[in-house]
Amino acid sequence: RALYTQDDEARVLPKPLAVLADTQQQLGVLRQQVEQEDARIEHRRMVRLGRALLAAFADYKRTRGLADMADLERCALAILRDDELAGWVQERLDVRFRHVLVDEFQDTSPLQWQALHAWLSSYAGAGGGASGQRPPAIFIVGDPKQSIYRFRGAEPRVFAAAAEFVRDGLEGSALACDHTRRNAPEVVAAINGVFGAATDEGAFDGFRAHTTEVEAPKGAVESLPRHPRDPRAARFDPATAVWRDTLTTARLEAEIVLREREAATVAERVVALLARGTAAQEIFVLCRKRETLRLVAAALERRHVAHSAVEDTALAATTEAQDLIAVLDAIVSPAHRLSLARALKSPIFGASDADLLAIAAAASAAGDGDWWRALAAMASPSEPLSRARVLLQRWRAAAAELPPHDLLDRIVGEGELRERTVAVVPAEQRALALDAIDAVLAQALLLDGGRYATPYAFVRALKRRAVKSAPPLRADAVRLLTVHGAKGLEAESVFITDADPERPGTETTTLLVDWPVEAPHPRRCAFVYNEARCPPSLVPLLGDELAAREREEMNALYVAMTRAKERLVFSATEPFQPPLRPSWWQRVQPFALALDVDADAAVKVEGDAAATTSPSTPAAARASLRVLPVRSPAQAQPAAPAQLSLPFDIERPRRRAASTPPPAGDDRARSLGRAVHRFLEWAAGPAAATPPAALAEAAAAEFGVAADAVARHGGAILRHPDGARFFVGPQILWSGNEVAIGDASDVLRIDRLVRIDEAAGPTWWVLDYKLHHRPEELEPYRAQLLRYRGVVERAQPGENVRCAFVTGDGRVVEV
Repeated sequence: RALYTQDDEARVLPKPLAVLADTQQQLGVLRQQVEQEDARIEHRRMVRLGRALLAAFADYKRTRGLADMADLERCALAILRDDELAGWVQERLDVRFRHVLVDEFQDTSPLQWQALHAWLSSYAGAGGGASGQRPPAIFIVGDPKQSIYRFRGAEPRVFAAAAEFVRDGLEGSALACDHTRRNAPEVVAAINGVFGAATDEGAFDGFRAHTTEVEAPKGAVESLPRHPRDPRAARFDPATAVWRDTLTTARLEAEIVLREREAATVAERVVALLARGTAAQEIFVLCRKRETLRLVAAALERRHVAHSAVEDTALAATTEAQDLIAVLDAIVSPAHRLSLARALKSPIFGASDADLLAIAAAASAAGDGDWWRALAAMASPSEPLSRARVLLQRWRAAAAELPPHDLLDRIVGEGELRERTVAVVPAEQRALALDAIDAVLAQALLLDGGRYATPYAFVRALKRRAVKSAPPLRADAVRLLTVHGAKGLEAESVFITDADPERPGTETTTLLVDWPVEAPHPRRCAFVYNEARCPPSLVPLLGDELAAREREEMNALYVAMTRAKERLVFSATEPFQPPLRPSWWQRVQPFALALDVDADAAVKVEGDAAATTSPSTPAAARASLRVLPVRSPAQAQPAAPAQLSLPFDIERPRRRAASTPPPAGDDRARSLGRAVHRFLEWAAGPAAATPPAALAEAAAAEFGVAADAVARHGGAILRHPDGARFFVGPQILWSGNEVAIGDASDVLRIDRLVRIDEAAGPTWWVLDYKLHHRPEELEPYRAQLLRYRGVVERAQPGENVRCAFVTGDGRVVEV
């Protein structure tokens, strides 16, 4: 109203319009200023955020020197704790995320938990997030028994702190599950036995007995014999020592030889499982360290079994990659005679030793020792050398123009590397060889983002650094894994090797970190140069570190055992210095079925198709061989055993049981049954001439039971007129103990299978040992025995098949 004047009516309208236009202009300018100020404020906030990130990154990397992932975690913690930035960041997180799902929480570090807690704690007791919305749903999954990543900073106690926070701070619920759908009852029983005993002795806490959804008993827990170590006095005998020519005779390391024998034992057992129809990809071989897995890989190669290591491996560790890199190195550096020699010997050219000697002689005659010039000047080279001379000169000219990948692609194509490699590599290794070639080509594009534009720089980078590559997963190969690499996976059969390792030496340069999970930062950090000389002030902290290591060792055993769906097999070599605590091998022995091997580590093959199948049999054929190795009447021999075994050594079972504690509870009855089985197996085999008392004592010592009980039950069976005819006498045409037969996807094991010459003609008898007084009255036992008989009837059509229980007092009860 003040804009209007009563004196000059003509200017009443123009004046307000002019002021309005000027005001709009001023508002526009002010709006721009406000927007610019907002932008400056946002810019200053982002600059502050960036500076905080850079400062935290630089400080953390300088003081701790950890990996990039830890640097990012430290930066995230710094942002979420900053007074000015935390609210701004949490508001955006609150708007964006409605559900928070964290899996494998037992592998969380205190640093990660502090960052996560700094965000989630803002919802505790607030009734809503920063935006006034309902707080996000929090769901955390973890199992402290599977925490095996302490080398990455994982702390299993964080899981307990997180569970308490969700339950008390967010009014959540804590749920627990000890039921599995993976493991067979036999595997679950071994897990309960091993970790139940460890809980009783105070070496493991937080364990409750497991149950399984798998109902049919179709699994097994086995232990291959531990390979003994020679006495120290017998390791070196000066009287028999001879000078070794280092150029012609390889050096034999006693430790490596022992490990190779264990690897050979594992490989033989793998071959037996493959012959029984187990798919190769359903077999895992696990170990703590990759050194043992490399020995197992070599043993499997000797038996022509395809295998693959599904974890990252060194690219230069494969022969095919070394050959291809040598070709590239010879092209870009012609003076490198060793690379040129390897390139000529590779499958691309296939030169012989005589060809290399000819080049060396020509280079020496020229006086300069230049192999490349000698190869180019040879008057009458051999066919491989002639081919190499043409291709190498062509590729050297291309190296001046092409990037590494294009040059490698031309070498592989023009040199026919894939075709020539397939021609010289065994069939089971061809896929791995081709994967190694492809990995070298891939690294030409991936290594440091493909920054190496010249072949020379690429070769130098490969030689200077330990480049890792992940081979593709093969569906038809046995998988070799570390225990850490197998976490989260499962297989039908799992081998755990090196289960009785050497005592670890005293650690040096140990980092001790005292970081309670509820504390925002570590209370103490200290480096200990030698744990044997730990300062008194750090002894309690070092004790906590040692206890955490022992707990993680038990966690690793739990992870390894729970990978097996049906079959779990342990192998070991006697350590030079046994560990101070019970090893995996010692803990598992009371709950595992012992297997026999001969002196060459050939596993005793059950009386199934494995006895008649070679490792080189195609996989499809092996899968179909699931019948009994029955002999015709013309080939029948009295009391022929179904297993391949050693001559009886009464001391071997005693040595095996020397360190095995006696069974307890329900396991005692199971161990007594196994001991009686072993007694009858020996008494009806090559050890029949051994006194029964000695056999009973040896069987009892192996399974940790009373010898008089074994002698009482076993002797009653052998002396009873109904049972004796199944073990001794000329009427036995064929016999086998622990005979494995296939029924669909299941592998059944018959205690004793005998072919008897009776009045009605040759008859197959399926015998099942039961020490109970009346086993025929138990319906599960009857159904199992009838199933055995049905499988044998299908395997031997047209022949008479009968079945019976053999009780502990010697009675034979036909069903």
